[in-house]
Amino acid sequence: MATRILLVEDDAAIREMLQVPFQKAGYEVREAGDVRSAKSLLLEDPPDLILLDWMLPDISGIDWARTLKTSPVTKDIPLIMLTARGEEEDRVRGLDVGADDYVTKPFSPRELVARMKAVLRRTSPTTSEEPIEIEGLRLDPVSHRITGNGAAISMGPTEYNLLHFFMTHQDRVFSREQLLDKVWGTNVYVEERTVDVHIRRLRKALADTGHDHLVQTVRGSGYRFSQLP
Repeated sequence: MATRILLVEDDAAIREMLQVPFQKAGYEVREAGDVRSAKSLLLEDPPDLILLDWMLPDISGIDWARTLKTSPVTKDIPLIMLTARGEEEDRVRGLDVGADDYVTKPFSPRELVARMKAVLRRTSPTTSEEPIEIEGLRLDPVSHRITGNGAAISMGPTEYNLLHFFMTHQDRVFSREQLLDKVWGTNVYVEERTVDVHIRRLRKALADTGHDHLVQTVRGSGYRFSQLP
């Protein structure tokens, strides 16, 4: 079944530009030029992901995003904001209301499709026993085996837990404090700089198979796991 996308964008040229790349990616797209039309489409056929422009003629995208993310019916639908507003404060506002990602105009359709795939991947439920594979890096939660392009990769339990968390939460930036909470647990006291040590060990373990580039440092923010440069 095709992934259903609701594109809410008042610029007809942008909607037309995205038609072909979305079709090639296997997406079924429904379009709206304003929030009123989008609401009707949302009720008719709930989408798997919403692309929402910030500036719309009737209601601002940021206001509707806030409504979507507080409604029990729509709060779990992944949401990407599209906007010409590139300032950090605006990006933070978009993410604070619950957006899963933020793409600044002008953007390439190829980049947008990649970001959409990443959001859909990380928001899709995965079973704890389902193997995860990204660019030839494979993690099997049942056997606790990790391979890179078929070659076995050895690492310690903390690095394994870090990698498992990263691979199931792609393209999101996590601070050291967040990683401590998610990987070590809230009841364990570990200094934040300890995260850096284990990140270095994880990268070293992945380097032999050429996968260390997937663990990225975001200066001033923390770390993320991403296929995008």
